[in-house]
Amino acid sequence: MTRLDRTLSALRQSGRSGLVTYFAAGDPDPGACLALLRGLAEAGADVIELGMPFSDPVADGPVLQQANVRALAGGQTLKRTLALMREFRATDAKTPVVLMGYLNPILRHGVAAFLADAAAAGVDGLIVIDLPIEHAGEIGREARACGIHLIRMSAPTSTDERLAEVLRDASGFVYHIMLAGTTGAELPDERRIARDLGRVRARTRLPVAAGFGVRSPDEARLVGRHADLVAVGSWLAQTLAERGVDGALDAVRELAAALRP
Repeated sequence: MTRLDRTLSALRQSGRSGLVTYFAAGDPDPGACLALLRGLAEAGADVIELGMPFSDPVADGPVLQQANVRALAGGQTLKRTLALMREFRATDAKTPVVLMGYLNPILRHGVAAFLADAAAAGVDGLIVIDLPIEHAGEIGREARACGIHLIRMSAPTSTDERLAEVLRDASGFVYHIMLAGTTGAELPDERRIARDLGRVRARTRLPVAAGFGVRSPDEARLVGRHADLVAVGSWLAQTLAERGVDGALDAVRELAAALRP
């Protein structure tokens, strides 16, 4: 059982929704990012999503685009992101980390080499935003062989037939995008969130994470009524840009408190 599996199992047994926190690797600079990562578990993050900075993050809204720009301007690369993971694991062997990003840097690194390096660095899962499931076979096989979950994504526009394809052979958890837009946009109303997450839940036993739009503790609490995991990125990245590492960790504490009974 992997770190991610153990965490998801413990959350299910506790009966509460978990908090997934997204930050871009290297934002605002490598040293501050490492300090941030090392403080997340104590602040209440159950799972860390670590963004792999990319020059064309087409699914991301302006806040996360700027986080990518800052990281890349500071010299962040995929190799440096894996090095950051190794530094993090030197002091935290428990908190699950899922890398999230785009396909091009992985292809440049080499799929097999990237997954082997990611596993050696202590990565537990991988989300490749622009990888359609029709072309995910090689990465999926290599990821399984390395003990890494390749996380599948669903959306409100997914038909029943498409959901069946997305969820076939899915592992870890399912990441549901709550809106047909980029990160950080306004949430749909609660009835639609409940309906869309219900469609996914009816077709899988895996935990379901919901993201792309949570911008406050109150919204996290609302989404947590329907999702197993609540993913927050843009609001945290904005807080980091405005208030620094300590402010971002305070925001994580607020989110974590909102998800606890």
